[in-house]
Amino acid sequence: MSYYVEYYLQQLKTVTAFMLQYRAALGIWMIGHVLEPLVYLIVWSAVATGGGRTGGFTPRTFAAYFIAAMLVNHITYTWIMWEHEYRVRDGTFSFALLRPVHPIHSDISDNLASKVVTFPIILFAAAVLAVIFHPDLHPPLWAVALFFPAAVMAFLLRFLVEWTVAQTAFWTTRTEAVNQMYFMLLLFLSGQIAPLELFPAPIRVLAAALPFRWMISFPVELLMGRLTPSAALAGLSIQAAWFGAVLLLLRVVWRAGIKIYSAVGA
Repeated sequence: MSYYVEYYLQQLKTVTAFMLQYRAALGIWMIGHVLEPLVYLIVWSAVATGGGRTGGFTPRTFAAYFIAAMLVNHITYTWIMWEHEYRVRDGTFSFALLRPVHPIHSDISDNLASKVVTFPIILFAAAVLAVIFHPDLHPPLWAVALFFPAAVMAFLLRFLVEWTVAQTAFWTTRTEAVNQMYFMLLLFLSGQIAPLELFPAPIRVLAAALPFRWMISFPVELLMGRLTPSAALAGLSIQAAWFGAVLLLLRVVWRAGIKIYSAVGA
């Protein structure tokens, strides 16, 4: 355990220093990360302003939802699905396999380092949006307390799901179609484009049956105080169940994929 702790700390230092060298690129990426939920916020706020309330949401509750969704999405995002294809295709993944630790640990530490560097920027952006849009956000204390484990579980679940999907690069050297299909499902079924409460009942059922709701929407609903204590505890249990199921699936897919892995070359 001490070995892994030291490994993660060293990786965090290295990756953080590396990311700070590319501040311009990092700033451009952060602008995009803020603009997407901002567009949704403005559109849905305009809809609610014209009609008074939309599915129980007012302009101020829409502001609270999309600001919270921006924070949760930042906590849970990964880029491994795009990175893994390149590593497999050009052969650099072979070097990762020679290291004494599983490659997933390097990807986790890279992801955590990026969050350490960028989270203060996201918090500042959230504060600015709060001043402009006056979000109606008054969660009970128990919901705030449960939000933190829910956000951690959402990150772990999303990371494992996307690391598993990324392994399709072992079977096909081009995974853009798979990635695009996954992110379209994530966009609609995780509550990024709109609160799931606004979708028809079949879509809400599908989102709850699949892991997408539990990656983003569930922590946001919890932070907004829109869940009962029993629903919140049930949600945490579902997150844990999905985590165990995806971890098992990842082990199966990894073992099968690594047996057929071969570097293609750029």
